[in-house]
Amino acid sequence: MLSVVTIVLPVFALILIGYVCRRTNRLGPHAASELNRFVVWLALPALLFSVTANSSWERLWQPGFLLAFGGSALVVFLLALVWRIRKGAAADAQLDALGAAYANTGYVGIPLCIIVFGENGLEPALIASLVVVCGIFALALVGVEVALQGEKALGPALRKVSRALAGNPLVVAPVLGALWAWGGVPLPKPASDLLSILGAATTPCALVSLGLFLAHKQQESTPGVLPLVAMKLILQPLLAWYVAFEWLELPTLWAHSAVLLAALPTGTGPYMLAEYYQRSGARVSRVVLYSTLGSLLTLSLCLIWLGY
Repeated sequence: MLSVVTIVLPVFALILIGYVCRRTNRLGPHAASELNRFVVWLALPALLFSVTANSSWERLWQPGFLLAFGGSALVVFLLALVWRIRKGAAADAQLDALGAAYANTGYVGIPLCIIVFGENGLEPALIASLVVVCGIFALALVGVEVALQGEKALGPALRKVSRALAGNPLVVAPVLGALWAWGGVPLPKPASDLLSILGAATTPCALVSLGLFLAHKQQESTPGVLPLVAMKLILQPLLAWYVAFEWLELPTLWAHSAVLLAALPTGTGPYMLAEYYQRSGARVSRVVLYSTLGSLLTLSLCLIWLGY
């Protein structure tokens, strides 16, 4: 459990820094939104472009792991979406579903896999990061765009969605990165360094922004938080375990990493998307916070169960 605490503790520290800065008025009432805009328009697109531009099809093609980890995330996303869409707006239901399926692979998953599996753990963690950001996150983003369109006719609605997605940096960046990787030309060092610097700002800025948001007094009630947290911390790793161990019988590294990565807490992606579309971030911000707290126990139990 000490390893899990060591990795998760900086997450709470950064959230707390944002919370204290807002409560003491070191950062103003609009700081959360402005910091989140920096993440959405600069830091996260740089990270997405860099990761996809430096990936290859041969490295990413692990069908068993993709089915175990990605399949479990997709099933949880769809289950949460069906449940939440009957209780509120379709756009908000997409964000709630994303909160139940979006694993914090970058800040928690990568260091945890390296500690548990050594350098061999980096590859499944990177693949999981691409699945989460370029798969589940992109699916929710498209769902939000579709839900926000007002046209009844299919043609105008599709045109509006296409235009919105074409101007969204979180869609454009990984597509451009994939095209660069397909070209087979390595990134020039100055460009690579610039992307690394910007990309490294994603997690701390997103977590501080989350702390700033949580410091605002929340007037609205947020029912449904705990079921979403339970889907993330319990249902998703159980589904990954069934596929990896009972169905496909994957090699040890890939089976164990699929379960461990599926058991991660929710990352800040759903909150960033809520801020970007100016939707209520109260529920998803609590899902991030509570799942991170709960993961101290669930990840520790998962490591013990896997024999570490």
